[in-house]
Amino acid sequence: MNPTVDIIYKYFPKLTPTQKEQFAKLEEVYPFWNDQINVISRKDIESLYLKHVLHSLGIAKFVTELTTGTRILDVGTGGGFPGIPLAILFPHVHFHLVDSIGKKIKVVREVAEAIGLQNVEADHIRAEQLDYKYDFVVSRAVTRLADFTPWIRNKFEKKDKNAIPNGILYLKGGDLKEEIKESRLKAELHPLSSYFEDDFFDTKYLVYVPM
Repeated sequence: MNPTVDIIYKYFPKLTPTQKEQFAKLEEVYPFWNDQINVISRKDIESLYLKHVLHSLGIAKFVTELTTGTRILDVGTGGGFPGIPLAILFPHVHFHLVDSIGKKIKVVREVAEAIGLQNVEADHIRAEQLDYKYDFVVSRAVTRLADFTPWIRNKFEKKDKNAIPNGILYLKGGDLKEEIKESRLKAELHPLSSYFEDDFFDTKYLVYVPM
């Protein structure tokens, strides 16, 4: 039995009626667009709320508050993860979702419009081509950290405006010790199983790298 939107309400009990409605609408919008442009594997679309939405929100269990006007870049967003769920949760934060595959960005724009998100900008562009600065860069397992960091190293605002310093918030699974060592980054590893009790999260982590 795949979890419904109730799993989001369970772990985030203080959602507004608007946020609850936006999360609930994802169940209609994603399967519709996924049938036309495949952004989530066919078997995973049935586990949308657990494997994609809640997984994305692991970042929000680590960074529980963000200052108004914070700017976040989502690199290799695919169908909008983690950016779309985070944008629902933090409506006062600006999210810039980018991907090198144009049809994926089409899905992101359609989803954002369908659920009424006002704080999402989506562009078909590679991260290294961007000229803007951000407070945080988020991503979900697009590549090894050693390869990922050069794309976004110069994309950070110098001044911190949140409780934690500006940096990378990276969702990834498996044994990451070797990957972190290879990257030569001062990274913190936070197991998502400390936030979510479902078995899916037993091998999933949030990697935080202050920049």
